[in-house]
Amino acid sequence: MCNEAARRIELGLLRDDWGQTRLPLRFPEGLPNMAPLDSFRITDPTVIIRRADGEDAAELVTRRWSWPGPGGKPVYNFRSDGRALDKGRCLIPVDSFFEFTAPGDPRQKRKDKWRFRLGGHAWFCIAGLWRSDPGVGEAFTMLTCPPGPDMAPYHDRQVVVLGRDEWARWLDPSVASAGLCRPRPAGDLLVERA
Repeated sequence: MCNEAARRIELGLLRDDWGQTRLPLRFPEGLPNMAPLDSFRITDPTVIIRRADGEDAAELVTRRWSWPGPGGKPVYNFRSDGRALDKGRCLIPVDSFFEFTAPGDPRQKRKDKWRFRLGGHAWFCIAGLWRSDPGVGEAFTMLTCPPGPDMAPYHDRQVVVLGRDEWARWLDPSVASAGLCRPRPAGDLLVERA
């Protein structure tokens, strides 16, 4: 499953595009370091957007990707299938995510790396959950669903990619998660060899 993504989004662009949600965006920890990340991986910190506690607003904070699961293995992806996910929802802003497949050339030792982007958008959000863990503090995981037609040739699961019209609804715990945790329609995800 997805264990690497990229976030090369300027804070100004993120603020402007977020304005389309009509949900105010707060910065409770100050303006984050939005230096471009060509790659962030499990346990790395990056920004997430979540519902502001007790407010009709969202907040942008920096948190670790993954918390320790049973046995200590990191929980970096979490299946959304058949679950009512109404607590701890967050959005993970990215401009792309990566998947890996067996090498096309049998002489090649490294797996083939594929970059996925949402067509027509400079950046997008992956649905996630955040929680507090006694060992690492607050951390997040990316949600997964069955693969859509663009992902199926590369993997049997995919992260939940949300369109801009879905961002505010995802942060609203009264909106059922099942209707939002689904694959994108054919042609939405653009793929290229990384």
